[in-house]
Amino acid sequence: MNHHKIRIQPFFLLLISLLSLTAACKKKDMSLKLNKPRNIHGVISYKRSFPDLNDTHLSVAKAIGIRPLEDREEAENMKEQLIHITDNKFYRVDSLTHSIPYLIPRASELLDTIGSIFLDSLTAKGLNPNQVVVTSVLRTNNDVKRLRHRNGNASENSAHCFGATFDVSWKRFKKVEDENGRPLQDVSADTLKLVLSEVLRDLRKANKCYIKYELKQGCFHITAR
Repeated sequence: MNHHKIRIQPFFLLLISLLSLTAACKKKDMSLKLNKPRNIHGVISYKRSFPDLNDTHLSVAKAIGIRPLEDREEAENMKEQLIHITDNKFYRVDSLTHSIPYLIPRASELLDTIGSIFLDSLTAKGLNPNQVVVTSVLRTNNDVKRLRHRNGNASENSAHCFGATFDVSWKRFKKVEDENGRPLQDVSADTLKLVLSEVLRDLRKANKCYIKYELKQGCFHITAR
């Protein structure tokens, strides 16, 4: 009988070890899976939901923003009126080629709000965290001239010149990696766009901003109110 016990005992130990390993693998694999996404509706129409034309953006930007600046050096000397925006927990700033990362306080607060609500909304909908990407901010007169030289359709009277306007991409988002190093499954840009559109629609309805859906530029053009 003792010999049977000696033979059977290693078998049970091996079985327990295999079961533990399987459970550990399943637990690890869960980090690769999304929770069940829920309540993702988007908007009925991007153009109808975000119809505010350039004249509307320009009018409010002039009313609440700074005067147009000639160059970047002049912007550096206006730090008491402008806030320097940079990568943070709410958003990422793209490599800016025709603008500089400055906004008036009201617009900076709006951008923080958009990024914060977007992250909260993703969590509430069972989606992995992503940050919005800011693609254009304050443009100096020199920036506008260079942009018009490159793109003849670019407006000479840009709302971006007053520090109250910024663009947020609907094509690209910045995935937030897990702080413990666990791999997280990507969320498609199309799904993230739907969630972002809901956030922006609600802020626009609350009279926090004007928004134009830019198809060719792949962004939401946003001016604080």
